[in-house]
Amino acid sequence: MKGVVFNLLEDAISGCYGAETWDILLDETGLDGVYSSLGDYPDGDIQAIVTAAAARLGVPEQDVLRWFGETAMPLLKSFYPELFAPFHSSKAFVLSVNTIIHPEVMKLYSGACCPYFRFQDESDEAVRMTYRSSRKLLDLAHGFVIGAAGEWNEKVSVERFPAGSPQENDMIIRWLDT
Repeated sequence: MKGVVFNLLEDAISGCYGAETWDILLDETGLDGVYSSLGDYPDGDIQAIVTAAAARLGVPEQDVLRWFGETAMPLLKSFYPELFAPFHSSKAFVLSVNTIIHPEVMKLYSGACCPYFRFQDESDEAVRMTYRSSRKLLDLAHGFVIGAAGEWNEKVSVERFPAGSPQENDMIIRWLDT
């Protein structure tokens, strides 16, 4: 996993809970916390930090990942405004992730292994998004969708399917303000 993801997680945790919380999580996980944005780090490091944060906050790991995605979106926009500028809505932004956003990420961060999303219209206001990645971070993607909506002052509802079901990697996204 690229170091920029760890940098975003550190900024999100430090911004909401204080820098000392980030240090406590690193101590609890035994990680040194030195993440260069261009570096590559084991996926297990992010999982360890999320697990420690969930235990410290008394919430499920899925909630930590969703919170992280939602909280990271404004940070991403402030760091990379050029990725957001061409879009007039969060729906347009989300639907461009495979064709515009991830190719730009791969230009910025050589060797980045981005997830793939399949989109299918469900109705005029709803889209089925299917997540494909070995990292199994659908909850993070869920948070990114909510965070993106917030950046355009829009509201979305996200319907998820039970783990173990054939649709467990799908979510139905409804834009409520468009």
